[in-house]
Amino acid sequence: MNTLVWFVILYWVASVGIGVFAARFVRSSRDFAVAGRALPLYVVTATVFSTWFGSEAVLGIPPTFVEEGFVGVISDPFCSGMCLILVGLLIARKLYRMNLMTITDFYRNRYGRTVEVIVALSIVVSYLGWVSAQIKALGLVFNVISDGAVSVNIGMVIGLVCVLIYTLLGGMWSVAITDFVQMIIIVLGIIYICFEISGMVPGGASHVISHAYEAGKLSFIPEMNAVAIFAFLGAGLTMLFGSIPQQDIFQRIASAKNENVAQQGSILGGAFYIAFGLFPMFLCYATTLLDPELVAQLIDVDSQMIVPAMIIKYMPMFAQVVFFGALLSAIQSSASATLLAPSITFSENILKGFFPNMSDRQHLFMMRAVVLGFAGVVLSFAMYTDSSIFEMVENAYKSTLVVAFVPLMAGFFWKPANNTGALVSMIGGALVWVLFEIIDPEGTIPPQLYGFAVAIIGMAIGSLLSRHRPQPPTATTTDAA
Repeated sequence: MNTLVWFVILYWVASVGIGVFAARFVRSSRDFAVAGRALPLYVVTATVFSTWFGSEAVLGIPPTFVEEGFVGVISDPFCSGMCLILVGLLIARKLYRMNLMTITDFYRNRYGRTVEVIVALSIVVSYLGWVSAQIKALGLVFNVISDGAVSVNIGMVIGLVCVLIYTLLGGMWSVAITDFVQMIIIVLGIIYICFEISGMVPGGASHVISHAYEAGKLSFIPEMNAVAIFAFLGAGLTMLFGSIPQQDIFQRIASAKNENVAQQGSILGGAFYIAFGLFPMFLCYATTLLDPELVAQLIDVDSQMIVPAMIIKYMPMFAQVVFFGALLSAIQSSASATLLAPSITFSENILKGFFPNMSDRQHLFMMRAVVLGFAGVVLSFAMYTDSSIFEMVENAYKSTLVVAFVPLMAGFFWKPANNTGALVSMIGGALVWVLFEIIDPEGTIPPQLYGFAVAIIGMAIGSLLSRHRPQPPTATTTDAA
């Protein structure tokens, strides 16, 4: 086996070892779900950043930028990073004071059990594409570094099993500690590789940036026609708002040691994500100047392989080790976090309702069992879908945009909001979205925007016309408001 393969083996052993070590802190279901609400600012910031800086940031977004510029990647990293900042500014402190296990607990306290279950299901479904994208990326990486000896499907199985080991044992504790270590590897590794490729391109980094600017890649203004404008808005709003009612963000807020850390960690994590999301785009665009034939060969066949192929072809072994270490760190941190979040939601907000008298030990066992079951579903989806990594991530938040976002914001900031309004909003938004996905999926206006508009109108009309009073808030909800 070559040096790169040996490095990957050692890296995975070390990563799993760190995660297993962190599992010693798990003594209850709350430790497993939110790390005992004890994480300091640097760990919260690291785990926010690392969760979002996944396979799409290194493999999916860069080739899209090469083809379409900033307009094509407005959803990620720009709107996804802004989502984290908005969460920090608007609701992080409020959510932290509520002392909840999941974000879906808020919907139960504010609107009741039916709304809780509907939102929980939409959140779980939204994660399927995102987690599958990370697992698919692991398969691609193992296939590349083994020079084809390990198939993509076998690579996905190997990667998922490794991530499962420490996620099952340590939950949020293991995820947070490994994320902290992996953030360091990601940041240092990506900066080093960008420095290396800058030295290979004539004119250096300034030439790469000026070339991209002259080619119109750095503009945020879409073409001035209805199709382009609505596509731009649809992609941006889906990620900006649809990502807010997500369990992975809430877990990081709830895991902080106090509300100041919860707020600051979300804001800093989002800012770091936007900033470092530019580096892989730089790498990919620099490759178009360094080896245009390589890019032309892969752009229409498998654009996700442009940056890895360039690293293998041009970089010395040390740089390859650094790059694939950073890439594996990015994917592993996202995979573990996005595997844990929907599993906790399904356990806490759906299954637990059927077993109200279970002990905490039984609850912890159920959470781990759901993590294992969800991993199996994700692996099957990743193996049989033809969608690209970027497409899987970009489409992941349509369901939460039309179902969960409006009731969340109304629940915090609009007193008349009640359970009838929430149900009309969610059911109406979801039905209209699905209807337009069937009858006009490629229309001028993206289907999720129709659903989003109906969700807003439904909340207003349903709440104002309903004679039912809003459910009395719990003590924690009152404190948070």
